Amino acid sequence: MKILLVDDEVELVSAMAERLSFRSVDADWTDNGETALKMAAETDYAVAVLDMKMPKMGGLELQESLAAEHPDMKFIFLSGHGSESDFKAGCAAGCNYLIKPVQIESLMDKIQEALA
Repeated sequence: MKILLVDDEVELVSAMAERLSFRSVDADWTDNGETALKMAAETDYAVAVLDMKMPKMGGLELQESLAAEHPDMKFIFLSGHGSESDFKAGCAAGCNYLIKPVQIESLMDKIQEALA
């Protein structure tokens, strides 16, 4: 199972990838949507964990592009803002939404839910 993590906060996303690796989850990461699209074209990811608010391409826009090319990919959204509109948008697109800072066990639970 490969996981793609996309968040413009480099320290956060790299730490999440490292923590997932401690739990035997193979996670790649990037800090922008354009690179994420290129990575997804080269690697088969089961789940993408996307920051809702990123410069240039936000999580919802990225999810739409990824889903068009990879219809079996599942999505989990992250937000540091926690607005109700983000929650509703994230749920409409996949019903998997976490507020930062994310507890790694909560992320693991959401990954398992997405794959169920």
